[in-house]
Amino acid sequence: MTATSRPTDPDTDTRQQAPSTDTRQHDPEALRATARAALERARRRTLALTDCLDEDELAAQHSRLMSPLVWDLAHIGNQEEIWLVRAAGGQSPIRPDLDQLYDAFQHPRAERPALPLLPPDPARRYVAAVRDRALEVLDAAPMGPDADPLLADGFVFGMLAQHEQQHDETMLATHQLRRGPAVLHAPQPAPAPADAADLPREAWIEGGPFTMGTDDEPWALDNERPAHRVDVPGFWLDTVPVSNRAYQEFMAAGGYEDPRWWSPAGWSHRVQAGLHAPLFWRRADDPDTTPGGWLRRRFGVVEPVPLDEPVLHVCWYEADAYARWAGRRLPTEAEWEKAARHDPATGRSRRYPWGDAEPTPELANLGQHHLQPAPVGSYPAGASPHGVRQLIGDVWEWTASDFEPHPGFRAFPYKEYSEVFFGPDYKMLRGGAFGVDPVACRGTFRNWDYPIRRQIFAGFRTARDAAAGDRTAGDVPTEARD
Repeated sequence: MTATSRPTDPDTDTRQQAPSTDTRQHDPEALRATARAALERARRRTLALTDCLDEDELAAQHSRLMSPLVWDLAHIGNQEEIWLVRAAGGQSPIRPDLDQLYDAFQHPRAERPALPLLPPDPARRYVAAVRDRALEVLDAAPMGPDADPLLADGFVFGMLAQHEQQHDETMLATHQLRRGPAVLHAPQPAPAPADAADLPREAWIEGGPFTMGTDDEPWALDNERPAHRVDVPGFWLDTVPVSNRAYQEFMAAGGYEDPRWWSPAGWSHRVQAGLHAPLFWRRADDPDTTPGGWLRRRFGVVEPVPLDEPVLHVCWYEADAYARWAGRRLPTEAEWEKAARHDPATGRSRRYPWGDAEPTPELANLGQHHLQPAPVGSYPAGASPHGVRQLIGDVWEWTASDFEPHPGFRAFPYKEYSEVFFGPDYKMLRGGAFGVDPVACRGTFRNWDYPIRRQIFAGFRTARDAAAGDRTAGDVPTEARD
């Protein structure tokens, strides 16, 4: 679920970057430095998201969909204590009395405001004390590939860095749901408009097998494993995510009022929930002076909906309805990963669409630097070999697929991270969003949520099947041949 804020969390689960997030290296000291930097970067963001609010706002539940922010804060510390201080370090507990209180399986989000939670200042002191002990463990832990599986290549430290970063994205979503004046300010200005005038609407992804999943990323989570071959027929995929401009065309055409475009479950939900536009949108008082006629609320600021940004805060049913209206469909998860990772020149699967190099601000919109998506067509340097842009960062992308295990899946380090969520109740999201840190975003990273979820930073792109004549002469579409 977005953000995939696990361990043991079924509900949620700066421009500074680590020296590298490439954990394929097996040098223990380099891994130690990478883990320390990822943990410290996550903590800076956690504190930035909580220090900007007073005690009352931290303790408040801004939506029944979310926890009070002070619950997230102490939960981060409790999970770090359980996994790093106790499991990895073998040290005595710091606050064993908090284990049950901050166990998300025992306490659904709706119940958490009534719990005897740590107040903000004691919660801050607790997470700081845990971090001091965790860094002591990090400095001494064996990290070679032959170490205990929990410690090998620093896995448990990477898992907890990802857990905190994912909770940071969850807390960012809470800030978006919060009512009140703006308290968050983007470290960087809004992304510049993209030069995408000559960008084709869609790209051809040739048919054939590719390697999905990974065996090579030491910090990959259990649901990303193992690597396996998948044969994907050729298909067409949007080169960019669906924009607000394109989505408004669907709205103007009566897409929300026409059951033809909705699945039975989707139409039932649309009617029951009263959906008529993306979450946080409202009609402008004077549509004639507002481009597109719609306003949105973004972290406490009301502004015109930017027509060239990817559409955001739509549920799976809305994405599916738009795709049907457009005569297209959502890509499957395997199609998405092939488009994002497959290199047709070499036949291998890359770590990212652009190759194996770590994400930078020139390649993808990650890390909460802008606090909004970039215009569609941005980041040409981050495009895949097929010319598909923004597959990493900006918005999570809904796919057509349910959350299912890869063939040969093995739960690690415990089944509650992924296994209990497998099945048709959850839809897959891929690619990450502007609120995701690079340590928790890669070409194999899998996210999932209920198809009704709208508060998450999710959009989509569409696909279509190959038409007659598309799969010819080495699986190159007729339109692409001389």
